[in-house]
Amino acid sequence: MAARRVIVPVHGFPPIENARARVLILGTMPGRASLHARQYYAHPRNAFWPIFAELLGFEAGSEYAVRTSSLSAAGIALWDVLRSCQRGTSLDSDIDHATIVPNDFTTFLAAHPRVRRIYFNGGNAERLYLKYVKPALVDLPEIETVRLPSTSPAYAGMPFAKKLCAWRVATRKQ
Repeated sequence: MAARRVIVPVHGFPPIENARARVLILGTMPGRASLHARQYYAHPRNAFWPIFAELLGFEAGSEYAVRTSSLSAAGIALWDVLRSCQRGTSLDSDIDHATIVPNDFTTFLAAHPRVRRIYFNGGNAERLYLKYVKPALVDLPEIETVRLPSTSPAYAGMPFAKKLCAWRVATRKQ
C-alpha cells in the first residue's frame, strides 16, 4: 500500500534586505531543510550559497549571518514569491495552488525603490510571480525580471559550472 502524502501549511521567511538593495532574488517557498534550519537555501545540495560564495568571495560554509550580510553588502535582497501555501513535499510541483498567498511586493518594492531587477531562482518562481504578484503591482516603475536556472538539487539537468556562469548576472553592477 502506498504511503499517504500529508498536505501541510507552509509559511515563508521575512526577506533578507537593506535599504540600498538594487537586486531582488526570488525563490518560490523554502523547502523542508530550510524551514527546519530557518535559513534560506539550507539543503546541503542546493547550489545557492556555493554560487554566491564564489561570486561574492565568502566561504560557502560560513555562518548564515556572514552569508546573508555578504548578499546585503552587494546590494542583493532575498525573498520568496509566496508567503504561505500548502504542499506535501518540498517540491514546487506539490504546491496546492488554491492555498497560495503571495508576499506583499507592493509594500516591499515601495520601500526599496532602488530595486531595478528581479532574478527568479527557477521557472516556478517566475511563473508564480507573473500569475499572483505582477497583476497587483500598479503605480510602480517597471522592473526588469530575469529567470535564472534553479539552484535546487531537484534541478540536476545543469552542472554547477553552468549555473554559476548564469548567476553571474545577479552580481554585476547596474
